[in-house]
Amino acid sequence: MSESGVHAHAPHEEALHHATEGHNRGLNQWVAIFTALLAALGAVVSYQGSHLMNEVLLHKNEAVLKKAHATDEWNYYQAVSTKQHLMELARDLAPADRQPAIAGKIAKYEHQKTEIKARADALEAASTKADEESDRLNRPHTGMARSLIFLQIAISLASITALTGRKWLFGAAVLSALVGVGLWAAALGLAAA
Repeated sequence: MSESGVHAHAPHEEALHHATEGHNRGLNQWVAIFTALLAALGAVVSYQGSHLMNEVLLHKNEAVLKKAHATDEWNYYQAVSTKQHLMELARDLAPADRQPAIAGKIAKYEHQKTEIKARADALEAASTKADEESDRLNRPHTGMARSLIFLQIAISLASITALTGRKWLFGAAVLSALVGVGLWAAALGLAAA
């Protein structure tokens, strides 16, 4: 720096500065395009992941609802069973002329229990099926969430590349993006299965 406060660069420093500036401008353009593509892909992955999570929650809610209905049926089964046992006790204590009427009620309760058990078993099976479907859909959702993490890491590394001009960071961003795309493809395969 001179006494007047003006700093003059040597000619070779000027040439090096211009060469580096042009080089970074080209790299920055690639980084900008790369980042824009990753942001768009990240939006798609995020949408698909959100859609899958809605499906997961829908099936999980259905499983809980079916389980609650099954519990109601089992409670009803227990109440009918208690009535049947009371009728059996009444039959044992009743005079002979009342026993045929009581036996008819016992048979009615036995028939009701069979129907109630069938409904409860069907609701239990539906609950299990909905729960399994929820679990099946949650696996690709987890893959999509991991994919999105790697895409966001790639975007962050690309941003740092634009600031620092370090090519190796851009390589790391590309690698992270490839891992993210691979996880997304695997998640799509799981979702389609």
